[in-house]
Parts: sequence; C-alpha cells; structure tokens
Amino acid sequence: MYSSLGKPTNIFWQECPVGKADRQKLLNQKGCVVWITGLSGSGKSTLACTLGRELHNRGKLSYILDGDNLRHGLNKDLGFKAEDRTENIRRVGEVAKLFADAGLICMASLISPYRKDRDFCRSISSDASFIEVFMNMPLELCEERDPKGLYKLARAGKIKGFTGIDDPYEPPLNCEIEIRPENGVCPSPCTMAEQVVTYLEEKGFLQE
Repeated sequence: MYSSLGKPTNIFWQECPVGKADRQKLLNQKGCVVWITGLSGSGKSTLACTLGRELHNRGKLSYILDGDNLRHGLNKDLGFKAEDRTENIRRVGEVAKLFADAGLICMASLISPYRKDRDFCRSISSDASFIEVFMNMPLELCEERDPKGLYKLARAGKIKGFTGIDDPYEPPLNCEIEIRPENGVCPSPCTMAEQVVTYLEEKGFLQE
C-alpha cells in the first residue's frame, strides 16, 4: 500500500537505554494515540482542545496534532487527492506513534476519511494504545454549523473533492469511542471531553 515511498536500505534500528516504560514512569501516565475522526465541522478540533485543557488541569502531558495546523508545516507539500490524503495520514500516524512512545497522550484531529489509512495508523501502534474516537455527526448538522464556510464553497463548486460532498467518508467499524448528537445538536465540549477522559481513566492511561 505504501510501496511507492520506496524501501530504505543500509539502515539499522538504534536501541536507547531509556525506553517508553521509563518515560511513562517519569510522567506518571501511559502514552497513547487518541485519533479523532469525522466530517469537517463535526467538532474534532473542539474536542481535542478541550481534552488537552482537561488533561493539563489534571497534570497530564498531552499534545495535539491538528490536521489544518500540520498542513502549514509538515504536510504543506500535500494536496487533497486520494494519494495525498493517504500520505498525509501516514505521516501524522508516524508522528503520533512517536509522541505516544515518548509517553504523551497524543490527540490526532483529522477528517481522515479513508478507513484503510486509519487502520494503517492503528497497525503501527500497540492496538491497546490506539483509541479511535468517531465524531458521528450527520452531514446536515456539520453543514449547518460550517464553522469555516467550507461546505458553502463546496456546494458552490469552488472546492473539489470535499469530504461528504463529492468525496466519501468511510466511518469506523470498530472505534473505541463514538460521540453522537444529543437532541439534534453536538454535545458540549466538556461533555465530549469527559467521555474520553472517562475512557482513559478506565483503561489506566492516566496513571503509570
């Protein structure tokens, strides 16, 4: 699936004396990847930022990998064609894996529309430390919210290949956490964050 990237030769894995378990003990938490996926406008970034603040308040170290922010730097050379989306997610998955190995709780907030790309990111992590959060908000709600005005542009034909309009979104089949609307609206940021925090607590990620 990723053979086009080429296979490096003459390289060797360098083992280091301080490992993930040592870093986790120092931080008194367990590193993991919280992968937040869903349509544009579903509340991914809102959840990630609120969750980051809640973890910080609890003395837990986390970091957010936001899809838009990463396209200003690490992934600024990529467009939105299917192959570029795949490479975008691959890079973020690899970086998220490194953050988790460092002992951090890493929130990756991206539309990540294709199931195979998200599954790849899960496959390179320890399965127990990859937590997929599906923002299961209907297109109608996301389009009504349209915080960045992107749906309006897509409907006007000014953006091509926009997820949910003229490009597909493949929902997760076995996500760890699913966040749904409440009474037809997106739950409050604190409610969503608490749902994720509760999961992290129950699975032991908030203590070494």
